[in-house]
Amino acid sequence: MPKIYHLAVEATLDVIGGKWKPVILCHLGNGPMRTGELCRAIPNVSQRVLTRQLRELEADNIIRRKVYSQVPPKVEYSLTDEGKSLRNILIAMSEWGEKRVERARKTGHDVKIANHNLRGFKRM
Repeated sequence: MPKIYHLAVEATLDVIGGKWKPVILCHLGNGPMRTGELCRAIPNVSQRVLTRQLRELEADNIIRRKVYSQVPPKVEYSLTDEGKSLRNILIAMSEWGEKRVERARKTGHDVKIANHNLRGFKRM
């Protein structure tokens, strides 16, 4: 039976939906990273969840997993061309988030963004 999306945005969300996938992609926009680097860059994600999200992104051809044959083993993740094609979507999401946080601060909410850096996106 064919998979049917009722709206095209569902196809996008099927690949990058969830709390951590866009965050992972944002970090990989700066260049290849190892699992430990991603864990440090995203301190609120558990190792188990990060690994699962990386596997799903790899299965969807959004990221590439490169294993170096050395001791200790080294694994590095990077964006594929398909992953890089998400650039404008991720920039738009970031800009929308910046504006939303700014509006919330103006109405008295105690909220902030720790990293405003979009450099990785700009280079994608």
